[in-house]
Amino acid sequence: MPEMRILMEHIEQPDQFRIDTYEKNGGYQAIRKAIPHMAPAAITDMVKQSGLRGRGGAGFSAGMKWGFIPKGTAETKYLVCNADESEPGTFKDRLLTEKNPHQLIEGIILACYAIGSSQAFIYARGEFFQGIAILQTAINEATQKGYLGQGILGSAYHLDIVVHPGAGAYIAGEETAQLNSLEGYRATPRLKPPFPAIAGLYGKPTIINNVETLSYIGHIVNRGAEWFQKIGTPKSSGTKIFQVSGHVQRPGCYEFPLGVPLREIIEAAGGMLPGRKFKACYPGGSSCALLTERDLDIAMDFETLAARGTALGTASMIVMDDTADMVKVAHRLMQFYQNESCGKCTPCREGTRWMVQVLARIEKGGGTLSDLKLIDQVCKSMAANSFCPLAVGAAPPVVSAIQEFKGEFEAYIRRNPHCDKVPLMKIAYPYL
Repeated sequence: MPEMRILMEHIEQPDQFRIDTYEKNGGYQAIRKAIPHMAPAAITDMVKQSGLRGRGGAGFSAGMKWGFIPKGTAETKYLVCNADESEPGTFKDRLLTEKNPHQLIEGIILACYAIGSSQAFIYARGEFFQGIAILQTAINEATQKGYLGQGILGSAYHLDIVVHPGAGAYIAGEETAQLNSLEGYRATPRLKPPFPAIAGLYGKPTIINNVETLSYIGHIVNRGAEWFQKIGTPKSSGTKIFQVSGHVQRPGCYEFPLGVPLREIIEAAGGMLPGRKFKACYPGGSSCALLTERDLDIAMDFETLAARGTALGTASMIVMDDTADMVKVAHRLMQFYQNESCGKCTPCREGTRWMVQVLARIEKGGGTLSDLKLIDQVCKSMAANSFCPLAVGAAPPVVSAIQEFKGEFEAYIRRNPHCDKVPLMKIAYPYL
């Protein structure tokens, strides 16, 4: 299956980030088609019919999400673009914001028009210094051309977009934590319900969409819902930017229709390094279960991967060859989640810390066979009882590594001559 570029069609043109180049390549035609000629509800229906699912990880229907916004009310509504790209292995949003920012801005305008919002925010990862500067320049260009600000294209509709740099927290990628950060508070998740579409930013109805999701909107309005729905699979429509990193010859972004086999994506990235064999990969960023050699022909779409017990997520493929040490991989990933836990809930705050300690003990040769059962129990408890998805995503990469490569963990454990004994808990009472 060849690459099919929609979002990345003009990505290699050096001046695509400039508004004149973007317009020459057909940019902002969807705005002219929609405002004021289409009813806002018609755009929402078109997006819903297209089958576009959120590209930020959850895969929820974008049009259905927009439909949750209260109707028939003059209440202020907001749209937040989630550009806080922090998941290990992800780099598509950085590419889109730096190389084709007007594609995103056009999508934001259409989405805001559809939900009745006059104020949008782009919450960008704080380290994206170049991307933030390019976005701000693009917003200024769009305002000068009449695509933003008051009376867009001579209509009664107006919209302002604010670029808000994030504060470097992984948890700020979770939508309610992001809203707290936007409001000036610490990025910790909120209790749901109420969901953001009912009570979001500043307590007002808010839609939060990912950069990649919003970038598709202009193409769908221009070419129609049926065009998009025919790409990919019946339940996973359109293309997806697969980010391939790790032990491949050409790491990078590759855009394919959803449902492409895993093997073809790896081949597009140049295949494995010379003399090496494919061992495993995380298909949707690190917050999902591993795929192994027997999965090389699996279809990369939402349903197929869910049936396999993993997830498409952000389609951030971290590829490992036969030199990868899965014990070290599991330990390093759990260190990441421990460091990025906001500490709000006990299962995540303590569970990730316990797992780092147990995995470190195994790696150093002091593990016991009972540790594998302990890891499984703690990870299941984290996934079932945590407040937000961080710990839910921290468990599968470790649990699946043990399931698929149990022999590697046991080999480490058997370095300990007392590995078959259960270690006794040592409690110190310094005050006695």
